[in-house]
Amino acid sequence: MESMIRDIKLAPQGHDKINWVKEFMPVLNVLNEDLSKSKPLRGKNIVVTMHLEAKTAYLALVLQNAGANVTVTGSNPLSTQDDVAAALVEKGIKVFAWYNTTEEEYETFLHKALDTKPDIIVDDGGDLVSLLHGERSELLPNILGGSEETTTGVIRLRSLAAEGRLKFPMIAVNDAYCKYLFDNRYGTGQSTWDGIMRTTNLTVTGKTVVIAGYGWCGKGVAMRAKGLGANVIITEVDPIKAIEAVFDGFRVMSMEEAAKFGDIFVTLTGCKHVINGEHIAVMKSGAVLANAGHFDLEINKEHLEELAISKRTVRKNIEEFVMADKRKIYLLAEGRLVNLAAGDGHPTEIMDLSFAMQALAVLHILEHHKEMPNEVFNFPDEVNASVARLKLQALGIRIDTLTDEQKAYLGQD
Repeated sequence: MESMIRDIKLAPQGHDKINWVKEFMPVLNVLNEDLSKSKPLRGKNIVVTMHLEAKTAYLALVLQNAGANVTVTGSNPLSTQDDVAAALVEKGIKVFAWYNTTEEEYETFLHKALDTKPDIIVDDGGDLVSLLHGERSELLPNILGGSEETTTGVIRLRSLAAEGRLKFPMIAVNDAYCKYLFDNRYGTGQSTWDGIMRTTNLTVTGKTVVIAGYGWCGKGVAMRAKGLGANVIITEVDPIKAIEAVFDGFRVMSMEEAAKFGDIFVTLTGCKHVINGEHIAVMKSGAVLANAGHFDLEINKEHLEELAISKRTVRKNIEEFVMADKRKIYLLAEGRLVNLAAGDGHPTEIMDLSFAMQALAVLHILEHHKEMPNEVFNFPDEVNASVARLKLQALGIRIDTLTDEQKAYLGQD
């Protein structure tokens, strides 16, 4: 089966991107060195469905170096980088992905990837798991298990498990302490603003930023907005997260109220239609709408279209919607993940931690799937600690260790 990509001639640029990120992913480099020698995944088929850019490519190469037959496809129509896809094909990895896929192409690519009959899957958003429990259920006997990268995907997994319908064990890498604490907070926090600022070329300082959702991703985006000089408003449905935002120094209000004040809106809830027509109707002219949640459902694009009397692309990844009263509302990256659709995703050093966890999840499934029931699992604390320790060593940072006396005092002897 041949790969399906845009242009193999783009591969040299892709190799440069991959080589660049490798320089800043020391934890994955350590794993790569060890796994290249032992090759524990020899002969196993692995399908990776993720945002296909350089950091994801390096994870795929690490799995290949561990002996696996790796197939990669994208998890978002606008996040695939065609030069990186071409570079992976030159390295002998099957790729079914290109930038700006249609819904039909996206579905086709997922099916092509599953045609390789994977033993283990690495999912991002839950689409692979959904297909395997639906149209491609004939492949279920082959699946040993897999891992999930995002909050949205974990929500879908837990729902499937709660209904008793999950047919293989899945590790919620997203819920690993080392993942959500750093990736969701610092990764999303920086990359979201990178995508917004490079796309609009506007300042953040002095503007009112409305952030929907104060989970770990929302916390990171709010923290960075505050650091950039914005006046930050948080909207929430969870009273505990709402009061946390208040205690962190942010204004908290309903979206109905906040819609009147915002210059830039960022949605990070994992829910749908967080911004609706009723909110768009009272927004300022010039308001910018961006989404950093996994699916393009958080901003109600249908309502935006219905309220607009005209629509045009005014700059790459910026659509202008003119309302009947001449107000202009701007939507970034079609309402898709702004940090990937309009940027390069999370910083490399952050994804070093996350993708090290993914590699370890694949190994854990391989070694322990026989004793794992069909449930959603979290990583044990010792795995989180070992990844953090490797990162500290790479940064040249030493920390203290407990003495025997201290261990005894704490009951750890």
